[in-house]
Amino acid sequence: MAQRLAIVQRRLAERLSAAPSGAVRLISMCAGQGHDVFGVLPEHPRREDVTAVLVELDPRNIEAARATAERTGLTQVEIIDGDAAISDVYAPFVPADIVLACGIFGNISDQDLERTVRNLSMLCRSGASVIWTRHRNEPDLTPQIRSWFAESGFEEVSFDAIDNESKSGIGTVHLVGGPLPFQPGFRFFTFTR
Repeated sequence: MAQRLAIVQRRLAERLSAAPSGAVRLISMCAGQGHDVFGVLPEHPRREDVTAVLVELDPRNIEAARATAERTGLTQVEIIDGDAAISDVYAPFVPADIVLACGIFGNISDQDLERTVRNLSMLCRSGASVIWTRHRNEPDLTPQIRSWFAESGFEEVSFDAIDNESKSGIGTVHLVGGPLPFQPGFRFFTFTR
């Protein structure tokens, strides 16, 4: 998991650097304690350009993320106590320039996985990036996920495969097509475990 986190952080730093000048909106779905974001943003040259929302349900993770935001002086990072699976929580923060969907795709049904991938652009502006993760255990769905993103207007920037026991895949895609219209009340997924 440490190797996966390091790659996600590296890809996030690259996407922040590649973002057009000016304000950058970042959404982290199922953010946990926010390690993806807090491992990058405090020292990144674009720090002051970024406003971020981290969505999480676990009270312990929320408390830890809020403490880190305060300790690092990241007042522009908002930690939301909410259900990341429902579009309504994102309404005030869209369209985003970067969306993190890490730690989700291995914990939902295949049907919800496809539904989420095919509808993530509703959270994005044209040109936005999405960073996602999924294990590559059999059946390895990462090739299918990559196809669904391609069919949904995204172009792949990178795909990192970790070959240790975690067999993680980390994908980074860039929205080259137009985003879907934002749908209030849309359910992306339901956790299965």
